[in-house]
Amino acid sequence: MKAVKIAAPGGFDKLTLTDLDDPGKPGKGEIRVRLHATSLNFHDLIVASGQSKPEDGRIPMSDGAGMVEAVGEGVTGFSEGDHVVSTFFPQWLAGPPRVSDFSGTPGDGIDGYAREVVIAPETSFTHAPAGWSHAEAATITTAGLTAWRALVVDGGLKAGDTVLALGTGGVSIYAVQIAKMMGAEVIATSSSNEKLERVKALGADHVINYKEDEKWGSTVMKLTGGRGADQVVEVGGPGTLGQSIRAVRVGGHIALIGVLTGVSGDVPTALLMQKQARVEGLIVGSRSDQEDFVRALEKGGIKPVIDERFGLDTLGDAFRHQQSGAHFGKIVAEW
Repeated sequence: MKAVKIAAPGGFDKLTLTDLDDPGKPGKGEIRVRLHATSLNFHDLIVASGQSKPEDGRIPMSDGAGMVEAVGEGVTGFSEGDHVVSTFFPQWLAGPPRVSDFSGTPGDGIDGYAREVVIAPETSFTHAPAGWSHAEAATITTAGLTAWRALVVDGGLKAGDTVLALGTGGVSIYAVQIAKMMGAEVIATSSSNEKLERVKALGADHVINYKEDEKWGSTVMKLTGGRGADQVVEVGGPGTLGQSIRAVRVGGHIALIGVLTGVSGDVPTALLMQKQARVEGLIVGSRSDQEDFVRALEKGGIKPVIDERFGLDTLGDAFRHQQSGAHFGKIVAEW
């Protein structure tokens, strides 16, 4: 079978398509999945670029979608022919957070899904939404579930809330779609007016160019009549957190997801105390959260926004496109 491996110390030119032995039949509690797609996330970029010093020969990619070819003894949740999508934390099945590192995450601590076939415990996958393509389903594992957990699991999103989504990457676009699906008002930011027009077409009620309006936190307060956003999907980190705190309502929720502007920085603690807001860090979610998300997607009628499609043999080019920041929504590779 074909698979992509990354040679230490990493880098896009260190991604090589190679031949591996077929993994054979699934054992007890395992399923054999014929993979057809993956999607790119910031976490995958960190691994592929070498910033996280991947193990030599690691198979990258945390997201994988495909079809079950065989089931092992004792498997009850899947049958041959089922369309499935991987989970980011195979060891976190349900309940509150139980992991704080990536030692068990496919594509990082263990081999991932840039390959044609995988045998894994059945708990490493969930069913994909009915009617979704493999490429669409592959966007659920990391970006989709992160947005779902931020807004619904942790944030308790309800109809009539106001959601502020920063940027137009995979998590943020999913957040816009989920918020609109659940009856919320959406404010979105970007440095590109062209991307702002596209996010308006997805249903965003208000848009802000944060390069043209550096005090966009105050603008959010004005747009909400002085109340502020109920929830903020914060992907920037220290460079944007101060404005997010200004934008959030008293007692609101800030989901701290990304560190695109750095891993540390100043926090306006007095303002945060005044706002009495909850800043909550998160990394994706549990398998149970993903099952809930899939059910919601089947009823909600939304589909992911896919920016560009690449092949397994052009994964390096896909990462270069991601690194350019030109994408809107998700980048996928399919085969």
